Amino acid sequence: MTGVCGCCGALRPRYKRLVDNIFPEDPEDGLVKANMEKLTFYALSAPEKLDRIGAYLSERLSRDVARHRYGYVCIAMEALDQLLMACHCQSINLFVESFLKMVRKLLEADKPNLQILGTNSFVKFANIEEDTPSYHRSYDFFVSRFSEMCHSSYEDPDIRTKIRMAGIKGLQGVVRKTVNDELQANIWDPQHMDKIVPSLLFNLQQGEGTESRSPSPLQASEREKEKESPAELTERCFRELLGRAAYGNIKNAVTPVLTHLDNHSLWESKTFAVRCFKIIMYSIQSQHSHLVIQQLLSHLDANSKNSATVRAGIVEVLLEAAAIAASGSVGPTVLEVFNTLLRQLRLSVDYELTGSYDSCGNIGSKIIKEHEERQLQEAVIKTIGSFANTLPTYQRSEVMLFIMGKIPVPGMHPVLASEKSGLEGNRMIQVMLLKSLLQVTTGFQTTNMLTALPSSFLDPLLAFTLMEDAEIRLLVLEILVSLIDRHDNWPKFTSISIISDIAVLKLKVDKCSRQDNLFMKKHAQQLYRHIFLACKEESSSQPHFEALYALLALLSIELANEEVVVDLIRLALALQDLALANEETLPIYNRCAIHALSASYLNLICQLTTVPAFCQHVQEVIEMRQKEVPFLLPEDVFIESPRIPKTLEKLEGHVLFLQSKITEVLGGSGYNTDRLATPYVPLPTDEDRLSKRKSIGETISLQVEVESRNSPEKEERTPAEEITFETLKNAIVDSVGMEEQERERRRQVVEKFQKAPFEEIAAHCGARATLLQSKLNQIFEITIRPPPSPSGTITAGYGQTQSRSVPVYEMKFPDLCVY
Repeated sequence: MTGVCGCCGALRPRYKRLVDNIFPEDPEDGLVKANMEKLTFYALSAPEKLDRIGAYLSERLSRDVARHRYGYVCIAMEALDQLLMACHCQSINLFVESFLKMVRKLLEADKPNLQILGTNSFVKFANIEEDTPSYHRSYDFFVSRFSEMCHSSYEDPDIRTKIRMAGIKGLQGVVRKTVNDELQANIWDPQHMDKIVPSLLFNLQQGEGTESRSPSPLQASEREKEKESPAELTERCFRELLGRAAYGNIKNAVTPVLTHLDNHSLWESKTFAVRCFKIIMYSIQSQHSHLVIQQLLSHLDANSKNSATVRAGIVEVLLEAAAIAASGSVGPTVLEVFNTLLRQLRLSVDYELTGSYDSCGNIGSKIIKEHEERQLQEAVIKTIGSFANTLPTYQRSEVMLFIMGKIPVPGMHPVLASEKSGLEGNRMIQVMLLKSLLQVTTGFQTTNMLTALPSSFLDPLLAFTLMEDAEIRLLVLEILVSLIDRHDNWPKFTSISIISDIAVLKLKVDKCSRQDNLFMKKHAQQLYRHIFLACKEESSSQPHFEALYALLALLSIELANEEVVVDLIRLALALQDLALANEETLPIYNRCAIHALSASYLNLICQLTTVPAFCQHVQEVIEMRQKEVPFLLPEDVFIESPRIPKTLEKLEGHVLFLQSKITEVLGGSGYNTDRLATPYVPLPTDEDRLSKRKSIGETISLQVEVESRNSPEKEERTPAEEITFETLKNAIVDSVGMEEQERERRRQVVEKFQKAPFEEIAAHCGARATLLQSKLNQIFEITIRPPPSPSGTITAGYGQTQSRSVPVYEMKFPDLCVY
């Protein structure tokens, strides 16, 4: 029998004998290296036998797993690994199928050691670059199994950690093996990403205490990799995954992140969400950054009716993402980004004022919600500024125009708040959008202000200086200062004071360019007028005067030529006259503040003009004020407890800046004496029609009044009346009675249109239409029937003369008359 067995053994195929010989009698002895070298040499010499070697090894391994002979299992896997590393040829594909079958067998086992062994072999295989692609290989099982291992809940914490790390390495191996192989199943498909990404995030979250080590992956040594925690390994794997993502795959990689943060309520804490997107933004290719930001914006829209903390978390992540993608982050849809953020701002205002979401009912306490909504609004405004800082100047100008178009401007484009939030919502939206505009204008620098700040932007912006709301006026002044300050001089004028030597300020001054001159030629009078009117506001406080001082100072430094300097001096003197005249019944504090503002500015401008006599006059007045009326200087007015008198007596000339004296000294230095001698008076403009004093109801009644004046009931026209002194006197005396009559007439007109039946109003409109038609007929008659033709009568047939007018278009003119 022994001879027969020996004979049969000798008849076994050589590859089987070589495979059997690598296994020792005692598995503790390990792989028989000499025989392994023979097997490797045989596989290289006869690559067509590789598939059979793999199949036989697989058969032995399955048998050993079933019999719990784990020593032989380890030997079989070691042999497979060595064969894989040694054999790179076209026949390896068939061998890989056997190899993957064996790895799968190990991963399906309950023993953690076998799972880790199979994973390690798979990782070695994943690092091999195959010469030929595979058409039929599938990794679906490995994605599922490795993801499951990432969530291991094994009782022993050490073994649990090893299993999870094996799962992470396995997923990393799958990505490496498939990402560059176009013939493989697409690893970026949602069915795979929805397993891989949450598994990585789960392990990343477990080590949330460990901060991201660096903005880019580090090349760690093997010893460091062995000491890595699951969180560190996960971060490295996550970075590698994102770094391999092409343009079309970014969305599939980021969507599971958003879903995971939603499902586990991780937006509220912000920390983990911000960490995730920091890793994403630093890992993906920079030209793809805008895709991530667009997805975040879409997710923000999708959560419009979620709690304020969730929306604030998304906005916070947006802020961080924009800061990382410093250039080109917004991509081609610049305005869409700001449109989304402004829409969220408007919704937040509505939620805060109404106390509920549209369809979700009242959620939680209103007080808490107001606090949360305010935090969200501040986060949105901050994010708008962060996005704007990534844009070039020309795009920032477009964004400024875009935001201005969203602000409800009195009388121009009143985009009112929703009916629920009412007028208070309208005011809040104005404040929020102006704060956003201030964020956008911060750091705005342009060489051509005329094109960067067109009338379509400045006109509505300046219209806000006519509003009663002090907060809105202050924001507008700060925006103007931010726009004009192009050399970072604003911090030097944040407080009003008498500066003895402006050299200590170290101001950055450039020569006024041609474009700046054109800008001031077009808009200077508007700016002066609004500065003057802003000082007349009773509700102005110290921050308003400080902003006005900064605005005057920056105009002098950034945009001043000789003509502008003269106008600014005239404006400062006009402010002094305003405080003296007190026509507007300003409070004592405001009058003292205007005097102090005028003194501080004249002290600054005289040193900028470097005219000694001008500086001397200003210095003399300031010294006299310090002795006699210190409450007219900023050191006594713009402090926490202003030292101002209860009444302001008539001031003597020696404590006032004299226009005649300034005109004289500046005229001797070549300045335009005609302009200096003319006191500044703000001219009324169309903006007075948009006055803040008019409510919406009054605006409607004014429109009705205009229509009533043009109605057919007023056909009789009064003859032109000669205006004399008596006429003006009577107009002043009778003005009170006339106002009462006018008010009553308006009330009757409004009441008529509100209460009259439809038939009566229709008849009234029909009468107006008939009158219009008759007037048109008269005009057409005059046009078509001009005076008789210059040629006299026209001779008709049979010698009869016919006297009729010839229309102009039928007249025959000599050739010499036509040119």
